[in-house]
Amino acid sequence: MLVNAKEILNKAKEGKYAIPHFNINNLEWTRFILEECENNNSPVILGVSEGAAKYMGGFNVVSAMVKELDKSLNIHVPVVLHLDHGSSVENAKKAIDNDFTSVMIDASTYDLDTNINMTKEVVEYAKKFNVTVEAEVGHIGGTEDGISAELAYAKVEDAVRLYKETNIDFIAPALGSVHGIYKGEPRLDFNKMKQIAELTNIPLVLHGGSGIDDEKIKQAINSGICKININTELQIVWSNAVREFIKTNNAYDPRKIIKAGEEAMKKEIKNKIELMGSLNKA
Repeated sequence: MLVNAKEILNKAKEGKYAIPHFNINNLEWTRFILEECENNNSPVILGVSEGAAKYMGGFNVVSAMVKELDKSLNIHVPVVLHLDHGSSVENAKKAIDNDFTSVMIDASTYDLDTNINMTKEVVEYAKKFNVTVEAEVGHIGGTEDGISAELAYAKVEDAVRLYKETNIDFIAPALGSVHGIYKGEPRLDFNKMKQIAELTNIPLVLHGGSGIDDEKIKQAINSGICKININTELQIVWSNAVREFIKTNNAYDPRKIIKAGEEAMKKEIKNKIELMGSLNKA
């Protein structure tokens, strides 16, 4: 069942757990994620980066694929189809026009006034279609879709202003996490998390959730994080299983190669569901 993110994230906020956001990269990954979340009765947010959308054929192809898989697999848990790190107002609107139920407008590389103005335009458009909106403040570092950026910690006052002036549904403050593989220890600012959560009273999002140890994930959830983005860890366990399969089976059938990572990937998905506390929360 495709829904927007508001209800499931507000429930997570009240219940002190987080909803897993798993990035999808192809049909098989989407199926693996949907099946495992259904098996564990967990709500799920399917994140689609602009690069992944382009790779899969465009927003319309992704939307049609997710809707048909949701139906054919007989999925009952709430599923959010979410644009991850939309880089422009135009792309956010395109995703909405193609039945995405949630979008992120990431104008965090601009000055705060520009970020607010871009975000406000997306929110005004999204509300017409009952679509939820996420925005970023500060800048989450690391590498995603081949694009690298330095981490810039969010200011509490900037996060509050972004929320108050745009009416976003949830916010991703950059507070020490990074995309991709960590170089060194993640240094999360839990005090700022708590302040932003209390002052905005909306769900917070943790990007770069792969590679953060379990205790810090739990502390982040207790500090107001209600959505945690996972991509790299699924890529690693899937690719390791596929490499081993090819090495030991002299495989060449692409269906068998892609499927070789299914078991490892589903095991990691279940681990994240249990860690975040979304098990049986659908």
